[in-house]
Amino acid sequence: MPQLTAARNAVGLTFFLNGLVFASWVSRIPEVRSSFELTNGQLGLVLLAIAVGSVLALPTTGAAINSWGTVRVVRIGAAAATVGMLAAAVGLGHVLPLTVGGLFLYGVGIGVWDVAMNVEGAEVERGLRRTIMPRFHAGFSGGTVVGALVGALVIELSVPAVAHLVAVVLLAIAVVWRTSPAFLPVAEVHEEHRTSAARAWLEPRTLLIGVMVLALAMTEGTANDWLAVALVDGHGVSHAVGVAGFAVFVLAMTAGRIAGTSLIDRFGRVAVLWGTMAVAGAGVLLIVFAEQPALVVIGIVLWGVGASLGFPVGMSAAADDPVRAASRVSVVSTIGYAAFLAGPPLLGFVGDEVGTLKALLVVAVLLMPAALVVPAAREQRVATAARSA
Repeated sequence: MPQLTAARNAVGLTFFLNGLVFASWVSRIPEVRSSFELTNGQLGLVLLAIAVGSVLALPTTGAAINSWGTVRVVRIGAAAATVGMLAAAVGLGHVLPLTVGGLFLYGVGIGVWDVAMNVEGAEVERGLRRTIMPRFHAGFSGGTVVGALVGALVIELSVPAVAHLVAVVLLAIAVVWRTSPAFLPVAEVHEEHRTSAARAWLEPRTLLIGVMVLALAMTEGTANDWLAVALVDGHGVSHAVGVAGFAVFVLAMTAGRIAGTSLIDRFGRVAVLWGTMAVAGAGVLLIVFAEQPALVVIGIVLWGVGASLGFPVGMSAAADDPVRAASRVSVVSTIGYAAFLAGPPLLGFVGDEVGTLKALLVVAVLLMPAALVVPAAREQRVATAARSA
């Protein structure tokens, strides 16, 4: 039990640091647009570099975990993310190709880091025998809250982006390196499963979970990339207030993930996901169409709560079978990260046509067909246990 507790704490801290680094970068996105004098469409293409790096790295991450274990893989991911963010920060405002190249490498690192921590989180969840994955993702959201608030503060204090981002990523990799040895070893993967990992791409349930995560990652990712910019453009607030609005979003998402664990244990994954998707859609509509600031804030809160459970529940569902967890999480993550691949340019080009604020309506539209594939995430633990017996 002490080993399980140590692993739980280490995984939670890893999620937190991942979110801290990500939100620190997000807080600087409006600065990227202004410093390079980009249109929304051009900004979307710059942000695309992160998703391209992640999507290229994700398909092989499951096999790497099976071969090397989660400790080594999460360290590799954190190291790549650190080097990439350092390069992006140095290039910001001066050398666009350096920033884009740095973001690509950061995307590779953050994708590898993401799969490894989710596989390890699923291992801890099985050890505890209760739903805890949303709370790990709440740790990620907590990191984004801290990152967004610190970002808003240092921007208000005119702290250079290089100093801000370098300090954050160096702190993150140092802590990840120190705490990751407490991870639990993942379930043993027999040779027949190791060599047939590609078969996960042919499993209907895994693919449907991936499609669900794709839509719900788009729901979350759109806020990450565009909420602050949309508030600045559509509601005329300052840069710092726009970043603070993003902080409200991630705070609401954190609360949703903390509360979501007990709701899922009580009502099941499917019912809870349908409910949160409806809440997210209502929140987006309020943000776009409400004119009173109080209603816009309520919309941000609803969107954050509604976006809170899609990704963590998808990771848990993909990892229901411990033997195939790494391969299936890798597949679902790859499909889900396609949202980050398509999302930034899609929203950017739509924003050029209808305005950044109204472009957020794309999220509400996508939630409707996504609801049809949610039943694929239904709990499979009984069947898994029977196979293992």
